[in-house]
Amino acid sequence: MTEKLRNVVLVGHGGSGKTSLAEALLFNAGVTNRFGSVDEGNAVMDFEPEELKRRNSISTAFHQFTWNKHPVNIIDTPGDQNFFSDTRLCMQAADGAAVVIDAIDGVKVQTEQAWDFADEYDMPRIIVINKVDRERADFYKAFEDAANLFSPKPIILQLPIGKEAEFKGIVDLVNMQAYTYTDGKAVKTDIPSDMQEQVETEREQMIENIAEADDSLVEKYLEGEELSHEEIIAALRKGTIEKTFVPVVCGSATLNIGVDLLASLLVDTLPSPQDRGPKTGFEPGKENEIQREPSPDAPFSAIVFKTVADPYAGRLTLFRIISGTLGEDGGFYNPNRDMKERFNQLLLIHGKEQKPASGGGPGDIVAVAKLKETVTGDTLCDAANPVLYKTAKPLEGVVTFAISPKSKGDEDKIFSSLSKLMEEDPGLKLERNEEIRQSLITGMGQIHIETTVEKLKRKYNVEVNLEIPKVPYKETFKKKVSVQGRHKKQSGGHGQFGDCWVEFEPRDRGEGYEYVDKIVGGSIPRTYIPAVDKGIQEASQKGVLAGFPVVDFRATVYDGSYHSVDSSEMAFKIAGSIAYKKAVEQADPVLLEPIMEMEVITPDEFMGDIMGDLNSRRGRVLGMDSRGKNQVVKANVPMAEVLTYAPDLRSMTGGRGIFNMRMSHYEEVPAQIAQKVIEEIKSKQE
Repeated sequence: MTEKLRNVVLVGHGGSGKTSLAEALLFNAGVTNRFGSVDEGNAVMDFEPEELKRRNSISTAFHQFTWNKHPVNIIDTPGDQNFFSDTRLCMQAADGAAVVIDAIDGVKVQTEQAWDFADEYDMPRIIVINKVDRERADFYKAFEDAANLFSPKPIILQLPIGKEAEFKGIVDLVNMQAYTYTDGKAVKTDIPSDMQEQVETEREQMIENIAEADDSLVEKYLEGEELSHEEIIAALRKGTIEKTFVPVVCGSATLNIGVDLLASLLVDTLPSPQDRGPKTGFEPGKENEIQREPSPDAPFSAIVFKTVADPYAGRLTLFRIISGTLGEDGGFYNPNRDMKERFNQLLLIHGKEQKPASGGGPGDIVAVAKLKETVTGDTLCDAANPVLYKTAKPLEGVVTFAISPKSKGDEDKIFSSLSKLMEEDPGLKLERNEEIRQSLITGMGQIHIETTVEKLKRKYNVEVNLEIPKVPYKETFKKKVSVQGRHKKQSGGHGQFGDCWVEFEPRDRGEGYEYVDKIVGGSIPRTYIPAVDKGIQEASQKGVLAGFPVVDFRATVYDGSYHSVDSSEMAFKIAGSIAYKKAVEQADPVLLEPIMEMEVITPDEFMGDIMGDLNSRRGRVLGMDSRGKNQVVKANVPMAEVLTYAPDLRSMTGGRGIFNMRMSHYEEVPAQIAQKVIEEIKSKQE
């Protein structure tokens, strides 16, 4: 059965019609008896309340259908940047991709990103130009867009009959047959006379391209012999799987035009798990490579690509079987956690429903409930034949909010509920920042965070407040100074005495704190020297400007004195902190701010706005590059200026720009800005 199985992922920019296409495929295959609609909120593949509210996929959905005796697992992924981490992880379950392009807007940023992921997974693909029936739709322009941006080269297999509202059918260049559609049903018809010439030209071009996949066909073709239908299909399959070219078809998912031809193309040209060949892993704890064939006779192995958290049913773990077989219940070994897991029912995912499965083999996409430790990204395998696969990492988050409970005492509830959502969505990150005393949640965009908050309330009944996080400033100083730290206290019984001379000097940015002991001749006894260091370190947690930690300095203790009875570790610790406080006052203290390294990807026409905006945010542009029809700007920008960059970029580019950023380094805040920041913080503290 493995050679007949097709695992197909639908990818493309949000709004290109992937879910509608999945609905049409399921309807035509007789899996559903009504045509689900995204706009009407009754789609089988969009069922989360947050998806229904936004009319947009926010999580990958799965279903199965059979076409021409081939079982097909269809994987419908989100196209919105906010949920693209899920797309990247779930693409690992597929063997081939259908890249859906909107005939109105052509190739958009997320389509390019999905194409890059397919390259990363070395995945054969076909292109579906959808929405040919819409106003301003242009099949040829969308194709040209793809041909200019993508390799391997896209080749046309179908031509639309009519355009926009007049679009009513398709000419299939492989069969040289025209089809018109009424209520989603295809009727064979003659090729329209006004298209004859164009059809001949495009057919010629297609045969030339397809023949490239097979040398014997090239000869036959050049000698003017006619190629048989079987030869064309075989070469089309070979060329697609070997990534010599990418077939391009067209249609309208909502009118169900061309979807039947697409289903046939999916099973005819995209690879089975067998065609994809063996997968390489490693022996756990070692570097030895291990290859696992997609054969039922090989030892069992699988990769976990998604987890669904349900407050009632518990954790649902979705995995793709790479090799071997599983029964309807049993167990396996998780080499990532070095533990065995058991399950009592194997499941198939049908939209929001789960159906029991009698077993699974290579290429099958299955799920089990209530595993104890296994999470997304783990490998599952046979304990006697362990293997560990490298899996994709979630995308880095770009938007951070401070999160706090609406009700006092819900802190623990927030953390436990969010931990469950983070199992489901590894694109989320939660951390406690002690410097600014805030809990921070990071995600792929504002909408990503907002839907997480909605899910928290719906699934776990936890309500939270979101606010812009504080900036974790730091302090340092610029001058070298020598000071005495002297602590003397006399009051009945033992006194306290500690005395040290310390030189404080600035270090280069990012070098951190260093303590140097230059005591000679025992002016401070050995046992007390670490206490001076401890006193300096503790006191440096609070700077003099605005109470931020002080960094990047060296403290050298070089002299001092002690009392044989009254000196103690505590006395020298206090002396060290006194020395530090004196020094910082005299050493020209300055405020430091975190600088982010940003990469902004935007269509060419918005470049002027982006550059002007980055300059106004005190950004320093490091370089520019073109990637396809987009421009990539790399810049260093202060964190304080980009805390709300995601919605700003969205409105500047109409949602067509994307960005990523990561912490780079700290820099001195310009004096006039530092003054404002310090005043603001002090007024809040008061």
